[in-house]
Amino acid sequence: MDTYTIQANLSGTRRITVSETNLQTIEKYGLFRHLIDSNGIVDETVLDKLKLNIRSLIASREEDTKDLLDLCIDVVYHKNMKAFGLQQLIRLYLDWLAQEDDEEPEEE
Repeated sequence: MDTYTIQANLSGTRRITVSETNLQTIEKYGLFRHLIDSNGIVDETVLDKLKLNIRSLIASREEDTKDLLDLCIDVVYHKNMKAFGLQQLIRLYLDWLAQEDDEEPEEE
């Protein structure tokens, strides 16, 4: 399993480690779909919206949500996570998705 490091602030003094499992969880639950408004700005309200969406998912699911809880503990509620970190996480996720698409064998 790969791990990635994202920059959590502009100066680069704070970082957050993101696992491939965390990225798979974001994909599984579609956590970034419809998260950002049409203005494309990632600010603290977007981070709050993500947190509320995850809480709602955990509360409404009857099956195991360990993957969501791990994502919260490792990344979303990390002490260094702010809007800049979320923006970097979204970029990492999009790069990871593009890489995953490139690695899939083409069907004939």
